[in-house]
Amino acid sequence: MHQDHLDMETVTLELDEGELERIDDIAFADHRENREAAIRELLDQYLKRRADGEPTDDED
Repeated sequence: MHQDHLDMETVTLELDEGELERIDDIAFADHRENREAAIRELLDQYLKRRADGEPTDDED
């Protein structure tokens, strides 16, 4: 899917080994080994928690 027509920012993430394992676990279990879909799922969960005012993993 080519989406050059969308005006979107590029985001770069640094993931540690544990986070990569979690992504791989979700990708294997829920997305036919599609890492991009697993990352989108985790991002969606994070944004929903943030919108609901719940603490996120990066907040102390």
